[in-house]
Amino acid sequence: MSIFSDIKTAIEDFKQNKFLIVMDDENRENEGDLIIAAENLTSLQMAFIVRYSSGYICAPLSNKRADQLDLPLLTSFEYKGSGDSKATPYTISVDFREGSTTGISASDRTLTVQKLADDVTVTEPEQFIKPGHIVPLRAHDNGVLSRRGHTEAAVDLCKLAKLKEVGVIGELVREDDGEMMRLKECQEFGAKYGIKLITVEALAAYIKENGYN
Repeated sequence: MSIFSDIKTAIEDFKQNKFLIVMDDENRENEGDLIIAAENLTSLQMAFIVRYSSGYICAPLSNKRADQLDLPLLTSFEYKGSGDSKATPYTISVDFREGSTTGISASDRTLTVQKLADDVTVTEPEQFIKPGHIVPLRAHDNGVLSRRGHTEAAVDLCKLAKLKEVGVIGELVREDDGEMMRLKECQEFGAKYGIKLITVEALAAYIKENGYN
């Protein structure tokens, strides 16, 4: 029996505002990220991802949304070929301006990612303080089919679940020494907390076969 969930079942969990653990290739970063959609994230879920990750919380989003909010890349780089670039597409960090206090609390960070996803009432760059405590990431327009990263996996999962195309991700680390969790440890963590595991490669294969239906 595979330790990984099939993608269709994982998408159903994602639709229900549940975390997924997404593993990338062992020849790439060989790490597992907690990934969840931003729009319905709760403060308790934010506290969970902060506790079990490095605490460095990123919010993958589409280039269209990043452009709307004037979130440029911190440094310029080009995607090379089909997924061979590991460069992380960081933008300037942000806090949502109205209602934030320090910006670092679970509730403030939850507010910020929710507002990144709210493309109806939040449309002006000035609605965010820059820099802040959430790090948006620009996902490749063609998703995991062009770049096999957690950034693209998060946005692709949002598309598949028909949610706003902004995710929340954090890299799982061991509690005892702060080093990255590898596959076996991610499997144990997922079993403990009832979180399904998938791989970026399996997600890419699913999208290639099924698209974003």
